[in-house]
Amino acid sequence: MTTAPWRDPALPAEARVADLLSRMTLEEKAAQLYGVWVGAATDGDGVAPLQREMATEHDWDELITLGLGQLTRSFGTAPVDPALGARALARAQRRIAAAGRFGIPAVAHEECLAGFTAWRATAYPVPLAWGASFDPELVEEMGRRIGRDLRAAGVHQGLAPVLDVVRDPRWGRVEETIGEDPYLVGTVGTAYVRGLESAGVVATLKHFAGYASSAGARNLAPVRAGVREFADVTLPPFEMALREGGARSVMAAYTETDGVPVSADPRLLTDVLRDEWGFTGTVVADYFGIGFLRSRHRVAADDAEAAGLALAAGIDVELPTVRCYGAPLVDAVGEGRIPESVVNRAARRVLLQKCELGLLDEDWRPEPQGPLDLDSAANRAVARRLAEESVVLLDNPGALLPLASVTRIAVVGPRAADALAMLGCYSFPSHVLTHHPEVPLGIEIPTVVEALRAELPAAKVTYAEGCGVSDPDTAGFAEAAARAAEADVCVAVLGDRAGLFGRGTSGEGCDVADLRLPGVQAELLDALVATGVPVVLVLLTGRPYALGRWQGRLGAVVQAFFPGQEGGPAVAGVLSGRVDPSGRLPVSVPRLPGGQPWTYLQPPLGLAGEVSSLDPTPLYPFGHGRSYTTFTWEDFHGPEAEIPTDGSYDVSVTVRNTGDRAGAEVVQLYLHDPVASVTRPDVRLIGYRRLELSPGASRRLTFRFHADLSAFTDRTGVRVVEPGALELRLGASSTDVRHTARLRLTGPVRGMGPERRLRCDVEVSRGTD
Repeated sequence: MTTAPWRDPALPAEARVADLLSRMTLEEKAAQLYGVWVGAATDGDGVAPLQREMATEHDWDELITLGLGQLTRSFGTAPVDPALGARALARAQRRIAAAGRFGIPAVAHEECLAGFTAWRATAYPVPLAWGASFDPELVEEMGRRIGRDLRAAGVHQGLAPVLDVVRDPRWGRVEETIGEDPYLVGTVGTAYVRGLESAGVVATLKHFAGYASSAGARNLAPVRAGVREFADVTLPPFEMALREGGARSVMAAYTETDGVPVSADPRLLTDVLRDEWGFTGTVVADYFGIGFLRSRHRVAADDAEAAGLALAAGIDVELPTVRCYGAPLVDAVGEGRIPESVVNRAARRVLLQKCELGLLDEDWRPEPQGPLDLDSAANRAVARRLAEESVVLLDNPGALLPLASVTRIAVVGPRAADALAMLGCYSFPSHVLTHHPEVPLGIEIPTVVEALRAELPAAKVTYAEGCGVSDPDTAGFAEAAARAAEADVCVAVLGDRAGLFGRGTSGEGCDVADLRLPGVQAELLDALVATGVPVVLVLLTGRPYALGRWQGRLGAVVQAFFPGQEGGPAVAGVLSGRVDPSGRLPVSVPRLPGGQPWTYLQPPLGLAGEVSSLDPTPLYPFGHGRSYTTFTWEDFHGPEAEIPTDGSYDVSVTVRNTGDRAGAEVVQLYLHDPVASVTRPDVRLIGYRRLELSPGASRRLTFRFHADLSAFTDRTGVRVVEPGALELRLGASSTDVRHTARLRLTGPVRGMGPERRLRCDVEVSRGTD
């Protein structure tokens, strides 16, 4: 028997796919461009925007005779035992391959924002907690573990990470982001991509691009970002994750910028993404995003026109299910309304990726190999470590923490005894199990009160809820205050309930008008403070909340951003002192709830001044975080110097742990540009390094700054390095500057090409142990 060229693994992928395409009908090529979502609800509450309106049912047996591009969320739609789910997915793949002329299986995709979104899979901390860790290496290890679990279950593509940069913390999806700084988002997000891709899973960058800049912090609202904001804040994390992380897929954002929906924007999806950056992978639609061109954006008269706009712009795959890229597309091509060339272009990209994944090979097998444990001890160890590293000690003015010697502790608040307080909206229990209340969580998630009792067995730990997360009932205040009055210390555990489309206080579609604590939690905190007992505020949230109301009134403040299933023990470990707090803020914490929108990336006019009565200065700045130990920054080396606009410069410092316990310091490098041809942020992060140090130990850090890192987009839209003065500021936060190096760039203005340096290398030399 002669093997067709497209089946021959010895041939180049391009040749194999060209041969396959030459054999396929228009209908078969179109079938490679859409997914099918089996079991998606068409009534009631959904897990995607306007799911009830947009989801449709299909004749599965008839549909797969043409082949199929993708299978949508075989594990993340309803609770299914992982082993049974993997076998069911394998059977579905066998049916798809057997039904079509060419025997090509589908790409199976799943959400994996904070772990594999499947029942009984490890629920890791949310991306905002990844940012708080300032630990890309650990995030990469987490991504690798998630990728291995996905592949073991038969999943090929993961819809993560989110690389949106926070522009307004009132936006509901802040919990899904890594932070408000593009360098932090880019470096940590790229690490996750490397981990996922190392396991053979296609990482999908979300949401390309501008989604987090929606006006008024409303989900899916228009984006009114300027050209330079888009180029210098929004796009760099995506470029880094593609160039350095090797991501093989990008998801188009729902939003529109300056009147052009992303899903119909060839400038963004083709000119920038492919022509400038050299991306060769697949672009997929966000769920129902192509149909929204007709129903929401109103730039298409029907589904066929929406399909034509999206294909011309560069969207290769319609997700989550077939609507526009099916019969409407085929009919429009037959009528001459849409050129077949755009179908061929997208089908080629999809099939090249299937070839990379081995799905065109004759020896392809879908059955899982070996046992499937999605919540292994190794997974949980990584989840625990990341949770511990992400907890931020915001304040501890009287050294009330740690609580190791306290004998009576009252734990109060609506987040203290709820396991779901640890999880973001894309964790399986919050995302899916809320629709299946009869099904157990499937994983162990200790609450804060449970974990604190285990952490401090000699202490008497009492509990009262006090109030709900968002309801107005204050009836529980009296009991909560009574428990606090009986204790030596009150631990108030407040925060968010993750949910979707208004069913939570944080999460997709859960946008807020201001940054007050939800419900009556602020009033509960006031009542606890009024008892006179020292209060430790613990926040389990998906966004920062304004805390200026309690400045100077609290014994300590601890912030955790949905720290995952191991978050309870991690928080308890920080409270007890077993864990030295080492998280740093990936987003600023505001002083007043109305001082928004604001992030630290402000030019001079965005800072406090006498021309306005509103002071936007945050209570706790980006990069801030305290420790139970102390560090000194010694032997700074950063002499004044001149370097050319394509030159480099080293700045060094020795960091020593001068305390009596092990801890971690996060050394941050910021750039200040005093004079430029366009306004620039007063400071912006361009490098950082997390250092773990035992008592008395030291390490020397050398940041290798290159002039490329000072580049920005000028008035003509070109990215340039300009000559002139610069300051490199080494700090423990964006405002806590320890040392400053002054240098001058000399020579001509230099335009930047696509190969510019994106990160600051950091060398760690051994010091003393």
